[in-house]
Amino acid sequence: MNHETGRPRIAFLTAYDLNDISRWSWAGTFYHMAQALQEHCGEVTQLGPLSCWEQPVARGIHKVTRQMLKKNFTPNHCFLVAKKYGRIAAKRLAGQAFDVIFAPSAEPEIAFLKTDIPIVLVEDATYGQLINYYPAYSNLLKRSVYELNALEKQALDKASLVVLWSEWAARSVIDGYQVHPEKVRVVPSGANFNTAPAEEQVLRREKSGSCRLLFVGVDWERKGGEIAFEALLKLHEMGIQAELIVCGCTPPEGFSHAYMRVIPFLDKNDARQRQELETLYMTSDFLFLPTRCDAYGLVFCEASAYGLPAITTNTGGVSGVVVEGENGFMLPSDARGDEYARLIAQLYQDDQCYAALVRSSRSVFEGRLNWDAWGRSMANLITELLDQARSSKRSHEFELKPS
Repeated sequence: MNHETGRPRIAFLTAYDLNDISRWSWAGTFYHMAQALQEHCGEVTQLGPLSCWEQPVARGIHKVTRQMLKKNFTPNHCFLVAKKYGRIAAKRLAGQAFDVIFAPSAEPEIAFLKTDIPIVLVEDATYGQLINYYPAYSNLLKRSVYELNALEKQALDKASLVVLWSEWAARSVIDGYQVHPEKVRVVPSGANFNTAPAEEQVLRREKSGSCRLLFVGVDWERKGGEIAFEALLKLHEMGIQAELIVCGCTPPEGFSHAYMRVIPFLDKNDARQRQELETLYMTSDFLFLPTRCDAYGLVFCEASAYGLPAITTNTGGVSGVVVEGENGFMLPSDARGDEYARLIAQLYQDDQCYAALVRSSRSVFEGRLNWDAWGRSMANLITELLDQARSSKRSHEFELKPS
């Protein structure tokens, strides 16, 4: 505890650099988590980034297995690297009086960590859910599958509190890895931007003259780009002038249309490009992302901030952020473009229904899909965790006293 402020001292443990928010998708999330923890929970100290010679060795193993065995090895999630992470983290913790370790998506960082400090592990999905679901976790070496599940189990057992973004992920922790429900909580994440648009501005938004669909994603195939394109074609067949804006990737050859616009990349850290993305959110009619696999979907949080309803797929942890009929709608994984087109047309042509969706989408953001709400929830959970730790310590000391 910081004696000057009376606030808990939080060690933020990740192998990545919180100040580098442009190179990796999770890095921006870590940055906003750290900011929310600092504001609502305690004094935050970064223990990362962590680097070691084992990292390039693990990447070399992955390259060799790809070339020779046509299999994948997970270089950032393996025993070789995780054991070194544990030793480095232990050294950085030594001599410092932290009250809690906050470990976001940090199974490798904590699996072999030796410490008595309570650990809060935050995940959007377990490795067990990602295996053969995400492309990067498919076609794995048997050894990788074993190590992933072992790292997950060790990290979950070591954590004093496990916080998930969705009930989908929580069920895997409880049912798949036999973690007691009492130490599992669900707290949805926030939207990764520093300032949300004013509520008054959002509620004044109106439908565009044509049905403008915004597709945001770096992976055309995984995010369901082909199905989005099918829906565009079907909407035009139905006599609805629709536009598909693809932002974040370049579709393969063959996917072009007079009413499809492609913006390969927008950098949120650049003021001009960030403004362009914000304009897309504000002037589109739907966020349309018929994703094939998603552990959660931070883009849905961002869309809700702009009152932009989401049309997506009921897969993975998407239902943890998209609430049916409130900030969007989900179709089954086997739905194709024609089904999405009919749903979009129905919503777009009903002015009253669409206006209500805009209002409720923003309301969902205000209520739970922002980092302040996340920070307040985490503050309550960390306070509860530390109270339990102090109570347990007092009970242990009492038992050790001579009679």
